Formats: sequence, C-alpha cells, structure tokens
Amino acid sequence: MNKLFPPTVSLAAFTIMVLSLFMSSTIASEQPPNVILIYTDDQGTVDVNCYGAKDLITHALDKLASQGVRFTQFYAAAPVCSPSRAAVLTGRFPQRAGVPGNVSSQPGGSGMPSSQITMAEIFRSAGYRTAHIGKWHLGFNKDTMPNNQGFDYSFGHMGGCIDNYSHFFYWNGPNRHDLYRNGQEVWRDGEYFPQLMVEQASQFMKQESEKPFFMYFAMNIPHYPLQGTEKWRAAYKHLKEPRRRYATMVSTMDEMIGKLMAQVEELDILKNTIIVYQSDHGHSQEVRTFGGGGSAGIYRGAKFSLFEGGIRVPAIISWPGHIPTNQVRGQLATACDWLPTLANLTGIQLPAHRIDGTDISKLIRSNSEKSPHDVFHWQTGGGKNLAWAVRQGPWKLLGNPNDTSQKAPLTSADKLFLVNLDEDPSELTNLAAQHPERVTALQKLHEQWLLDLR
Repeated sequence: MNKLFPPTVSLAAFTIMVLSLFMSSTIASEQPPNVILIYTDDQGTVDVNCYGAKDLITHALDKLASQGVRFTQFYAAAPVCSPSRAAVLTGRFPQRAGVPGNVSSQPGGSGMPSSQITMAEIFRSAGYRTAHIGKWHLGFNKDTMPNNQGFDYSFGHMGGCIDNYSHFFYWNGPNRHDLYRNGQEVWRDGEYFPQLMVEQASQFMKQESEKPFFMYFAMNIPHYPLQGTEKWRAAYKHLKEPRRRYATMVSTMDEMIGKLMAQVEELDILKNTIIVYQSDHGHSQEVRTFGGGGSAGIYRGAKFSLFEGGIRVPAIISWPGHIPTNQVRGQLATACDWLPTLANLTGIQLPAHRIDGTDISKLIRSNSEKSPHDVFHWQTGGGKNLAWAVRQGPWKLLGNPNDTSQKAPLTSADKLFLVNLDEDPSELTNLAAQHPERVTALQKLHEQWLLDLR
C-alpha cells in the first residue's frame, strides 16, 4: 500500500486536493495587503526612544521601527491639526485640499470639501473595507463627516479634542458631548477613550470578510487634556513637570499602539498588513498642556511654527517580508507622500486629479534613492499671522516666522529668515543678509507655488 495515497483517496482526488490547496494559497498570497494609518496628535519630533528620547518608555513604537523603516527627515504638511490631516488623507497640499487652517469643532461646522478624494475613497473603490477610529477634525456636518468621505465605519470625536473620560469638548462654550458612531451620537460614560479606540479597531479587524481593510487610527494623544493612566503616572513620578504629565500621555499612546499591534499579530495578519505611523505635527507649548513637556531636541519651533520643531515629525512604515526592517532613511519625505506610496504598494490606481505627494516606495526599499522632493512648501495662519516656508535642497526660507518654542528671540529683521539645514539644523542663525540672491530665488518659488494653487 502506498502511504502517500491512502486507499480511501484516489490519485485523481488527491491531485485535485493538492491543486486546490495550492490555488487557495496562491490567492491568499495575492490578496492586497491591509493598511493601518496611525496618526498621533501633538507629539514632539524626538519623543520616541528610537528618535533619541532618553526618559520615555515607547516599546511599541521602537518595535515597529525595528520591523520597518524609520524616517529622520519626515515632514507634516502643516504645523496644526486639520490641514495636516487633510494633507495625509488627500495627498495634496492643505491649501489645495481646501483646508488651509483648523476647521471648526462646532456641530454643523464646515470642513474639508466633500469633492476632495480621500485615501478612504480610493481604497474603498478598490474593494477595501474602510474605517475611521478616533479624532476627525475635518468637518462637523453631514457632508464633511467621515461616512461621507469614504469611511464605511466611523467611531470617534468630530472636533479637535475631547476629555478622555466624559468625551466632552470643553475648550470653548457651551460644553458639549462629542462622541459619534457613523454620524450618530453615542455615549460611553467614564470609559477611557484611547482604550475605546483599541476596542473599536479590534472589532473592525475581526469582522469576517474576504475584503482587505484600510483603517485610519487617528489618536487624540498626546494632545491635551493630559490624562495619562495611573500606571504611567507612577512610572514617571521622578520627572519634573510639565515633562512628567506629557510623558504619561506618550507612554499611554505607545501602550495603545502596542495593543493594536498585538491584535494584528493575534489575527495572524501582520505579514499582510502595512502599518504607517506619523505624528500630525510638533508638540504643544500651550497653557492647556501646562506650557509644554514635549521635545523637538535640537530643532527650533513647536506646534503652530514652521521652524523644524513644528513640522519635522517621527514617521515609520512597516510591512514585514516586503520592505526592509530596522533601517533608517534620512531623505526628505512628507505626509503627502503616503497616499501615492500606499497606492503603489497595494496596486491601487490613483485619482486623475493633481496629487502633490510622490511615491516613495523605492526610497523605502533602498537608501541609495534620492528624495523625490527638490522643493516643498508650507503656509499657515492668516492676515498678520500668515507664515510660510519653502525648502529647496538644504536651503529653507521662512516668511514671518513664529518660534513657539521660544529658543531664541526674533526681531523685525527676521521677517525673512534663511537657513541652511545641513549647516544649521537648529535654525538659530538667519543667513538672509549674507545670501540675498538665495532669498530672492526662494521667494520667487513661493510666489509661483501660490499661483499654482489657484
């Protein structure tokens, strides 16, 4: 008797069985990867251990970096929340996406125009299930809330921030509850919102479906209110304020990301899931965050500033077995690049309209690749507070700069502030007077960019 072919199974039947297994295995291997986009809020440039922090506990993000590629010269498209989020979801400059500044946190408030094509819409059109979990802050009316911007499922707050236990928005009156599921208000009294996010994400990932999924996991921390858990308050009792309170939030954030990643591993989908992580911009120095606590390291600036500390952010991409692991990229890349890059990695077609980001998948796979960005632009604020910046190679020109980190004074002579980031990454010396021709050239680039936005 042939032990390979038991008497109850014919050779033909066995052959069919083997072919079926091979075909199902091939189909499974060819299934497009899932995508999780983790977006944190008000996290400092170097506030992860793998980015140089010596006093923080960030095991989950350090593990994610070891499983993928970490960027050291990665930029948010804006130093404030709403425009940064519009850019990452559309792949466009915030101004082109229709969100030049923060949108209203009031119910009924307008936001990113529904005519914009989001990452969620692109993935859904390609057969993906899509979910928004967490912070939105891109509009608070029917047309601009997540379910009308490509998300099959949405759970979170529509405004800029909430209390993590009551889920009320307190920062201008009247106080109001802000927690929604698919556009309908829901109540989860006393439940810790970061943990609720993990639970909602887990439920979404566990749903039985032959479709891959795209999930936008938009965390509301370490943004104020700084409501870290007792576990982390005890761990950081040796630190001075305001670093202590901020540190509890960073590690709470990291803990929740760790729980999310553990769920991915438990579901055995890690090798078929692309995980992207990025902070939306630099850390806050506002009184609501006790005047600071975050760190940009050597970099000048913080939230609301176009100095490096306001826009240079931690960013990581992981896809085990498909992209390099435990590697670092120092080339310039931006949040606008995620959409075209993820489209390439998943085999999805981009919309026909203008995309300002560039596919960086080759750069991710090879450190010999150059940055696709010779020039990049930022603009924030309005009226007298309008600030802008343009970067070309190592040269960066800031117009009407604002140093929210207060690392050094600014005078009327600094209305145009020129730096060479290769020589002065801290941006403490204004070279505008020494290089007037460079100032003129960069000003012209900025003016051309403004015309191109029209």
